[in-house]
Amino acid sequence: MSRIWYYFLQAGIEPKCLRRKTEVSVLGSRARVRLPDLMVLPVELAIPGRIASRIALENAPRSTVTIDMPPPRLVVEVVSPGKKKIDRDYRYNRSQYEARGIAEYWIVDPLAQRVTVLTLVEGLYEAETFEGAAEIVSTLLTELAPAKALTAAQVLNP
Repeated sequence: MSRIWYYFLQAGIEPKCLRRKTEVSVLGSRARVRLPDLMVLPVELAIPGRIASRIALENAPRSTVTIDMPPPRLVVEVVSPGKKKIDRDYRYNRSQYEARGIAEYWIVDPLAQRVTVLTLVEGLYEAETFEGAAEIVSTLLTELAPAKALTAAQVLNP
């Protein structure tokens, strides 16, 4: 995860936009909140004074991006071993993040040695999988740092 964090900083993402240990409220019957391994917040949530909902991220005992706030721009989940956890990351989180309107969802799977990037297109996720030396294609990263490359191997083998 530290490799992705470092890359995002090098790509020009505002440090305050990068969050760990921050929940995101979702819709659905399985869970009301998810705790991604990493998220990229929109600037209006990350920079003090931009909107009042920023207070909920700073002054609460648990930082939570609530339903009434803009969704994160990107969330990253690292798959843990076990069928239940794999189902959670590939199925349930996917549908909940999609319904929440999160533009990009990365599934980092060290067991399968692949990174799946799901991009929201007209309300539905389109998936692309990257392995080994393949450069990760990401709308957010292309927007911020078109000349910088990040490979699946760099993400999976820090």
